[in-house]
Amino acid sequence: MTGIGDVRAAAARIGGHVLRTPVVEVAPGVLFKLECLQHSGSFKVRGAFNRILSAEVPGSGVIAASGGNHGLAVAYAARALGIRAEIFVPEVASPVKVAGLRALGAEITQIGSIYSEAAEAAAKRAAETGALRVHAYDQAEVVAGQGTVGLELMEQTGGVDTILVAVGGGGLAAGVTIGAGAGAGGVRIVAVEPERIPTLHAALEAGRPVPVEVAGVAADALGATRLGDLAFGILSTAAVTSVLVGDEAIVEARHTLWERHRVATEHAGATAYAALLAGAYVPAPGERVAAVVCGSNTDPATLPRQGSAA
Repeated sequence: MTGIGDVRAAAARIGGHVLRTPVVEVAPGVLFKLECLQHSGSFKVRGAFNRILSAEVPGSGVIAASGGNHGLAVAYAARALGIRAEIFVPEVASPVKVAGLRALGAEITQIGSIYSEAAEAAAKRAAETGALRVHAYDQAEVVAGQGTVGLELMEQTGGVDTILVAVGGGGLAAGVTIGAGAGAGGVRIVAVEPERIPTLHAALEAGRPVPVEVAGVAADALGATRLGDLAFGILSTAAVTSVLVGDEAIVEARHTLWERHRVATEHAGATAYAALLAGAYVPAPGERVAAVVCGSNTDPATLPRQGSAA
């Protein structure tokens, strides 16, 4: 299983390629880790660089399937390293993210109605070309790379009591759990999931990752149909708590992040904060809580509420 040593090695490996994103205290005891300011617009670039830099990349380059953010991260890393990238995204991928992929010079294939169908097509293509696969979440090097978010957060804050993190496939939550040293009396990890994509919640109930239906406002980024096996092993062992938030809460959190804090984020990026705003997670008196604001690839025109002058 991926451990803290892997996360520290990832931090050393990718340090010259990713940003050390800021942590801001927005209210007494409430902090944001602003991964929305990361290269390519999300934390995903950390795992992408760690996977690619840990391997020998063939002439056919790298290949990935993505709802959008992972593809942007792989395309960004590939361009920075001077290698070819081929990205498969579902037909429901955000136009903003598809445009970003084109701008980064990736070869794009839009196929399937959900992420898993794009992933199947990418796996078939990788078998044909020999390209290096960079999985969106269920790969040890990717999880270790995402773990640098937690490592960094604890260094920047001197420690917090609780970290709220959004879950789709689970790579970020698993990485942060390791990087922050969760469990065994340490920091608490609260996994925040859309009610309409409860991958971790369903896995914990079943005792194993199981398929779930994918729908809702955050589906383009948190639209894994099943929690990753690596994530399940890590999150279930660390006794991570899963809380669910509705689409209305996610939309409200996104608007509030923009209107109150001028933080621009996509729906998935606002999901962790939604748990605080909607009361799905209520901190104890004196508790220090950090929410990971994990992605910003969105249409800026949609940030204010309809009719708002914000």
